[in-house]
Amino acid sequence: MPTPIGPVILFDDDLYMYVLKDRAWAEAWWEMPDEYACGFDALARPLRMTGEPHRVTLELTGDGPAEADLRRLVGDHYRRFRRGQVPPEASGLPAFVAGLPVEGS
Repeated sequence: MPTPIGPVILFDDDLYMYVLKDRAWAEAWWEMPDEYACGFDALARPLRMTGEPHRVTLELTGDGPAEADLRRLVGDHYRRFRRGQVPPEASGLPAFVAGLPVEGS
């Protein structure tokens, strides 16, 4: 199966968004798999998380891109957690993802 393309956009069980530079960084950074709700790679392909605490793995679900779902969740995150800020307004997916704030950068 293909490897997720970074950055990866992950949402926790409160649907708070985390943008992490790549799959390896995300797997090292994310601690509790039961706090994961959903995620996408830079091509808006859905991800699943498996594993145990401090030993998680991200993989593509095999489904095609879900750009509308990614944009909706990002918009919801901004309305809920980043009041007064707006999500990237780019129409193209690469520019939209590049406009997201990457953790640790």
